[in-house]
Amino acid sequence: MHAAKTSMRLADQLYLIAHEERTGRSRVHPRAAGLGLAAGLVGELMLLGRVTMDGGELRVVSREPPGDALAHHVLDLLVAQWQHRDLRTWLAFLAQDAIAKVGERLLRAGAVEAVVRRRFMGPTQTTYLPVNADQRNAAVWAGVRLANLLVEQGGGLAPAEGVLAGLVLATGLTRHVLWDFPLHRPGLANLHTAVEFLPAELRELVEHTQTSVGAVLAAGRR
Repeated sequence: MHAAKTSMRLADQLYLIAHEERTGRSRVHPRAAGLGLAAGLVGELMLLGRVTMDGGELRVVSREPPGDALAHHVLDLLVAQWQHRDLRTWLAFLAQDAIAKVGERLLRAGAVEAVVRRRFMGPTQTTYLPVNADQRNAAVWAGVRLANLLVEQGGGLAPAEGVLAGLVLATGLTRHVLWDFPLHRPGLANLHTAVEFLPAELRELVEHTQTSVGAVLAAGRR
């Protein structure tokens, strides 16, 4: 059962961590969640060797279609707009519908259900929510597993887990993963180490995401 859960893609795990499993509401500002998920989608392509980054610029290094439809879609966008390379511009663009796109992918995988809420005199809103016990357990496990890795393995995580930890930090989700201070105290120290140990391009992805999140939240307070 855990093997199936750990096979989830980067952005899928971040989505489940970022949303309350019983209400589907975002645990952080939706714009922060959107940027984090956008970074997760870019990170998936980097982990697959389709995209690389240097100096804040993305570059497609392989056009081989990924097996996942959403990753394929994002790669096609990067190829079609090859002249636009600035990561933060791409994060802002992908963030516009990243929550919905990743939610739809989780729906196709059977990890969530689509719950449609009708607002009085307003548009309907679709939330992607783990409904049954297995779905909820898998949603909770995404955060528990990361916390366990940070506590038990320290900063030396595999790149996929390390960038997930970095995006949790970048989007303000740390306290929702490492919530038990006595138990998780080693994980809090190891979180920053995990980011430092990332390959340079993935560490840069995390850093630019954190900067983008900070900028949009600061703008919202003005």
